[in-house]
Amino acid sequence: MMAITAAQVKELREKTGAGIMDAKKALVEVDGNMDQAIDLLREKGIAKAAKKADRVAAEGLTGVYVDGNVAAVVEVNSETDFVAKNDQFVTLVNETAELIAKNKPANTEEALAIQTAAGKTLAEAYVEATSTIGEKIAFRRFALLEKTDDQNFGAYQHNGGRIGVLTVLDGGDEALPKAVAMHVAAMSPSVLAADELDHDFVISETTALISRIEIENEDRKRTGKAFLTVPRFGSASQLTDDVLAEVEAAFKEELKAEGKPEKIWDKILPGKLAKFRIDNTQIDQENALLAQLYVMDDSKTVEKFLESKNAKVVTFVRFEVGEGIEKAANNFEAEVQATMAAALEN
Repeated sequence: MMAITAAQVKELREKTGAGIMDAKKALVEVDGNMDQAIDLLREKGIAKAAKKADRVAAEGLTGVYVDGNVAAVVEVNSETDFVAKNDQFVTLVNETAELIAKNKPANTEEALAIQTAAGKTLAEAYVEATSTIGEKIAFRRFALLEKTDDQNFGAYQHNGGRIGVLTVLDGGDEALPKAVAMHVAAMSPSVLAADELDHDFVISETTALISRIEIENEDRKRTGKAFLTVPRFGSASQLTDDVLAEVEAAFKEELKAEGKPEKIWDKILPGKLAKFRIDNTQIDQENALLAQLYVMDDSKTVEKFLESKNAKVVTFVRFEVGEGIEKAANNFEAEVQATMAAALEN
């Protein structure tokens, strides 16, 4: 049997990213032939990656890349946040975002078929990463946004890349789209405008909101704190002309009962009606970007703030790592057994 040198092992590791023992075993098996060892490790890597395919990967990073009038945001998952800081993993995430922006695939299947600079497909790159890093590495999703020459992209990543946001704005200056992207990262809207919210969703969320406030007010009653206003509605879609007319009439009756001169009602009513709208559109404020109070100036909604800048949001996308993925509960005993079984197998 041919003696394998440390230099050969080092060279094979540099070319494949394999561990020391895996590299040495491969070289021994092929009598030191470097090319055959590389092929062998690739074959074994595919087998190892397949064993990891059913694991839950809910950590990871987002990647954002802007290429002229096209921009991409991607989410790539790992099993642990530690691996998400791995240089190979970070490079793969950034390369994926760049390739998707430049190739504009229609779906995940097309995305994974894109050729990388190394001459392999993205799918093969993920199999190799799973093998060499030692965790399941999964390309989860992507979104592509396009703009005109007159529009601007806003790109922002928060918390080390756990949240990735892209915005497209008409008007305003070049800094404004990023500022809006930062707001999106912080406030997590799910739709652009309130009229995009499903009617049944609004009803169920409003019912839940009222219940939460009533429970909170019970606690406040015990502690002597001022009560919170209990809303009747949750969305502007529920504030019909008839509802607003009824509310205005009720406010007028209040002012009359308080002895306020009728000639000053026009100065008081707008403020009361504005507060009523705020109190009764909380579902919009939680979920619709344009209805949210702007984080950098909470005296205005995002829509009103942008109007003051002669700008408007065309679209946005927000990815947060792991959202919607059900993480498996840790089972220490099972982990130990699995580790022992893997050691015996090797």
